[in-house]
Amino acid sequence: MDFEWVAIALGDVTWITLAFALGFLARLLRLPPLVGFLAAGFVLGSQGFSGGEVLQKLADLGITLLLFTVGLKMNPAILVRPHVWAVTVLHMLASTIAFGALVLLLSTLNVPLFSGLTLFHALILGFALSFSSTVFAVKSLQERGLMTALFGSVSIGILVMQDLAAVVFLAVSSGKFPLIWAPLLMLLIPLRPLFHRLLEATGHGELLILYGLVLALGGAELFELAGIKDDLGALIMGVLIANHAKAGELAKSMLGLKDLFLLGFFLSIGMSGQLTIEALMIGILLVPLIIAKSALFFVLLTHFRLRARTALMSSLALSNYSEFGLIVTAIAVSAGWMASDWLVVLSIALTFSFILASWLNSNGTSIFTRFRQTWLRFQRDERLPGDELFDISDATVAIFGMGRVGTGAYEKIRVLYGDQVVGVDADAKVVDKHHSKGRRVLYGDAGDPEFWDKIMHQHNLDLVMLALPQYTANLNAIRQLRSAGFSGQVAATAAFQEDEAALLKAGADTVFNIYAEAGTGFATHVAEPQKR
Repeated sequence: MDFEWVAIALGDVTWITLAFALGFLARLLRLPPLVGFLAAGFVLGSQGFSGGEVLQKLADLGITLLLFTVGLKMNPAILVRPHVWAVTVLHMLASTIAFGALVLLLSTLNVPLFSGLTLFHALILGFALSFSSTVFAVKSLQERGLMTALFGSVSIGILVMQDLAAVVFLAVSSGKFPLIWAPLLMLLIPLRPLFHRLLEATGHGELLILYGLVLALGGAELFELAGIKDDLGALIMGVLIANHAKAGELAKSMLGLKDLFLLGFFLSIGMSGQLTIEALMIGILLVPLIIAKSALFFVLLTHFRLRARTALMSSLALSNYSEFGLIVTAIAVSAGWMASDWLVVLSIALTFSFILASWLNSNGTSIFTRFRQTWLRFQRDERLPGDELFDISDATVAIFGMGRVGTGAYEKIRVLYGDQVVGVDADAKVVDKHHSKGRRVLYGDAGDPEFWDKIMHQHNLDLVMLALPQYTANLNAIRQLRSAGFSGQVAATAAFQEDEAALLKAGADTVFNIYAEAGTGFATHVAEPQKR
């Protein structure tokens, strides 16, 4: 037995336990557990602990798997749309210049840590602060079941474009350029059918997870060998199989692994340097500037014809600093361009930005509703395809969430009520799939107050069935319905018993526990033919 690895494992008990304790505390405070993980890293760093090889490997693997799962949910067509690539470019340029100018101003005033910084340093810091966090946005959207909503797709598209900019910076700053045979990576595209067939043949168990690891790590290694940032390879491999029917199942299967390995990333951020009073104060003072970043995103997105609510929700998802900003700063520090104190400053700013972003995203709907008239002043009359409102006045039953449960409910209700049923889903791919099978399913977001306001003024709905994949999405939809004045029957699904009471309290007339009721449905299905 290798006793060296035993020693490593015993040493790792400390940070694992502390990470759990502070992550649990963050959850009790209604903050993302990753805020607790960052705090654990700072505590360990202040006590002289260093990440070590094991933690660094966990961190690297976590980022690789994160980008792979982002790729699995990414629609490449969205990246070429002006409201994604143009907004990203304009925002990064404006943010870099604005942050850079602020750094130069503070340098002339001889503020501690800023004193002596040149235009070159200012542009690097401005560039680092212009990024938004892929890790935070993806986890936040996944937890609320909003990855496939329009504002979620726009947010992820902007983040992917930012990540590509970071990859270019890494290549240029390190002097590492693609090797001469790098164009051969284009051969991965005609190999897509092979990847799809293997995915179909892996089944639904451990082979599926292992195949995901092969694709993510294999793609990363191929790109690294070609002189290209390895994480981009994981992202591309995810995109290559994103349109397969099992891509969503693969993403869910790898969710636990990805979250586990990302723990190492957040802990390593906290251990990145020595915490000082100056670094702490400057890091905290950088946090309010996120509001300016968010406002700029909102103005640009509405200018490119997104509705006010869509633009606001996307802006809130991007209202933070980024782990890629830390990577940019780390490269500058390692190259001797900047003092290591700046890595600590950005780590502090990143940590507190996550706390602010968590509050903003949790209260996004109420922020829009409370200041609705203000947001609507920026809204243009013309709409982007997919962002328009629609009319369902001829329907008496509406089913929100057209996954397996919603589809089953749709087919049963159609037998009973005919064409008076309509399905609604926030995933454009799901909507297209149902259209191909002759179902009437519309693209819409149950969490959009404007959507509910419109149908409440012209509808004949007697029953709304909520089969959304996330408990919080169902809860928010019920609240929106009741606040809009809907007096008909509302039925919702739940996966856990403790969620049923909250849904009923919010205004649901009945709650169907999809697991508890599965046995009853199965028995009924078997027993009825026996009676005949």
